[in-house]
Amino acid sequence: MTLQACAETLQAQDPDRFGAVLTAAPADRPKLLTLYALNLELARAPFQSAEPMLAEMRLQWWIDRLAEMGRGVAPPLHDVLTPLWEAWGKAAGDLLPLAEARRRDCARDPFGSAEEVLAYVDATAGGLMWAAAHGLGAPETARAVVAYQGRGAGLAAWLRALPQLQAMRLGFETENPDAVAQLAEAGREALRRAAKGHRAVPRRAAAALFAGPGAARFLREMAQGSDQTPAEITPFQRRAALAWLALTGRWWGA
Repeated sequence: MTLQACAETLQAQDPDRFGAVLTAAPADRPKLLTLYALNLELARAPFQSAEPMLAEMRLQWWIDRLAEMGRGVAPPLHDVLTPLWEAWGKAAGDLLPLAEARRRDCARDPFGSAEEVLAYVDATAGGLMWAAAHGLGAPETARAVVAYQGRGAGLAAWLRALPQLQAMRLGFETENPDAVAQLAEAGREALRRAAKGHRAVPRRAAAALFAGPGAARFLREMAQGSDQTPAEITPFQRRAALAWLALTGRWWGA
């Protein structure tokens, strides 16, 4: 029930976001650590049961706790919710849409079109990035820029995971190379739009907009129809991307 537990979980399961957190100001790290730890729990909840109804019940537990926190009710003692409450207070209720967006995962329904994937990525990765950026001072006027960056980063992550998602019936109904290329190009365009508007986002929020190492390059390869398995991100590449973020505050154009 400590911030350290959130940090350890994030370091083990989401090293890119953990590294990005370390580039943020120390006072801002609790918000990011607890938000990203919550995101891991929300992403995992639908898969804690193979039965859709039971999976949704597990997700509903998180939805109910976030709704209570939004009403000012402290959560029960919990490894994630307790530090989340300490860092966010009633504003934790604003994170409710992140949980609601995971209902689709409970049903194990594959996607029928690229447009459906875009809506899902915008609600999950995009919603998460806006919550993080806004929590670090990004103004409402920066929402569109953050949304573009979240879409680009989210699509890169989703496409990287697509082979595993297909096996879990969470990708497309059948293999769909045209939709994959369409999504990759949509991700590239989103990152380009975010880069053009980067001045709308204060440097303080840079850690929240990190897309992960090699996202733009990966999307370019996928848009060009590459059928090769994407190369693993090396520790050196991860360290180099995070060092650039820490030194320059530049989250765009990576």
